[in-house]
Amino acid sequence: MSKMSNIKKNDLVEIIAGKDKGKRGKVLEVLRKSEKVVVEGVNIAIKHQKPTMTNQEGGKIEKPMPIHISNVMPVDPKTDKTDRIRVKTLEDGSRVRFFKKTGETVD
Repeated sequence: MSKMSNIKKNDLVEIIAGKDKGKRGKVLEVLRKSEKVVVEGVNIAIKHQKPTMTNQEGGKIEKPMPIHISNVMPVDPKTDKTDRIRVKTLEDGSRVRFFKKTGETVD
């Protein structure tokens, strides 16, 4: 892993490259070792599943698959545009994520 990820779970992101370019969604999971994220409604794969005790019918199940973290960019809710996220350390030692253009804190 090359650097700390500025994208976290529940962030709103936009896909900037690939077949789903331009789509937006919420980050469901961050896979740090492989530097990928799972985004809601993006990169959907159809899995064929056999009937089991929990799923009596089986059949085709749509599942969001991971996409590389370099292909997503966070969306600033204030401007509704994509923006980079920076991290700064405050005097008390806590770290804060903020958008580069507006300076608004993310969380």
